[in-house]
Amino acid sequence: MLSYEEASDKVIIALDCSRERAFELADMLGEKATWVKVGMTLFYAEGPAIVEAMHERGLKVFLDLKVHDIPFQVQGAVRAASMTGADILSIHGLGTAAMIEAARKGAEEAAEKTGRERTRLVAISVLTSMDQDALESIGVTCPIKEEVSRLAKLSYGAGADGIVCSPQEAAEMRELLGPDAWIVTPGVRPAGAEVGDQKRIATPAAAIEAGASKLVIGRPITAADDPVAAFDAICAELMA
Repeated sequence: MLSYEEASDKVIIALDCSRERAFELADMLGEKATWVKVGMTLFYAEGPAIVEAMHERGLKVFLDLKVHDIPFQVQGAVRAASMTGADILSIHGLGTAAMIEAARKGAEEAAEKTGRERTRLVAISVLTSMDQDALESIGVTCPIKEEVSRLAKLSYGAGADGIVCSPQEAAEMRELLGPDAWIVTPGVRPAGAEVGDQKRIATPAAAIEAGASKLVIGRPITAADDPVAAFDAICAELMA
């Protein structure tokens, strides 16, 4: 059975919102939450300072930028992103082993320069907004779980610390990658919550039971009438 602190550490609150709302939520949840996600919407608007601002509030940061480019560009981009102090950074598994290796090198360069712990890298597999039809529409005809497994093996073998996948693939990823891999799962929805644009979902407890390391949860917390109560309810589910 998890303690409250352990349950809190499993949840990454997605701050896909304005600067003002992000700070409001961080201040509201800061004494209970451990992690927040800063995605492209917020990072592109506010820049690297947003990571430091969250750290000042005692929160760890998953910087979800889905970096994807040629290896040279990715090495520099990951180095720069890691210099912000981000605790986790997402890169794209589709970028090839050479790109993943370059990303790892960039993160290591930043850690050596700053003296801080290296930013952990998690590779995007198949977005949780995609179903089988969406995957086939871009020319990938194999089953989703097969594609996720392929990208996971490639990325983890090339130096990523783990994978971003839906909770529906978490069990297979844990078996495939072993106990030390970071398995980060968006598409987590408490029972009764609106699904929104997510396709491959599971409840928080089911995702953890399947082997997820971290759960990325946004609107069920951030759009709730009482975000603190919503966060507490999710932690209580994980503690049960």
